[in-house]
Amino acid sequence: MKRSEEITHQYFTFLDKHIQDLISGRIAGFMEVNEIAGELAVSHKHLTDTVKKETGQHPCYFYDEKIIHEAKKMLVESDESVAEIARLFTYDPSNFSKFFKKITGVTPGKFRMSGKM
Repeated sequence: MKRSEEITHQYFTFLDKHIQDLISGRIAGFMEVNEIAGELAVSHKHLTDTVKKETGQHPCYFYDEKIIHEAKKMLVESDESVAEIARLFTYDPSNFSKFFKKITGVTPGKFRMSGKM
């Protein structure tokens, strides 16, 4: 495995664990990409350039996608309010709704009513 593939894999592995730690309450907030880079012992620029080279997307794109994926699961599988889900992901509820709609094209409430993943 090339070093760039290894770094990208480490980023995705770290991101999955980080989001699960947030959902479970083991941590209180999201790390910034530069903090994740530090945990992976690479510079922020190197992590960003490497992930972009390997995937064609900025690391933040995958961060947002994973948050949306988990939020969608919670909207469909739980009865927690949109505000509770927003707070779990450390968002103000109105900002979370805007973020969710920007990525998905629908509000969290409309997504929940559709019942689709």
